[in-house]
Amino acid sequence: MTKLKIKSGDTVKVIAGDHKGSEGKILKVLIDKNRAIVEGVNMVKKHTKPSAQSPQGGIVEKEASIHISNLSLLTSKGETTRVGSKMDGDNKVRFSKKSNEVI
Repeated sequence: MTKLKIKSGDTVKVIAGDHKGSEGKILKVLIDKNRAIVEGVNMVKKHTKPSAQSPQGGIVEKEASIHISNLSLLTSKGETTRVGSKMDGDNKVRFSKKSNEVI
């Protein structure tokens, strides 16, 4: 299993693909597939049958997953950066390789 450098709640920017340039917060990370679901990015229309939850049925628009290699973490200033990890006392912390600030 590979260690991913992003986690849910991080703000990311799409750096490749159809949605290049768009930004959003990670809602969920699918570790086994190396993919993430980003808020407002890669929207797809899903046709749903009528059920107890939605008696009307119809077309629902929701986010689809995007590969992690197409995402880059944003710093507090809003610039893309790579992620490193270092020990801060007894704690292991992630830090921005561009600005050297702890994430």
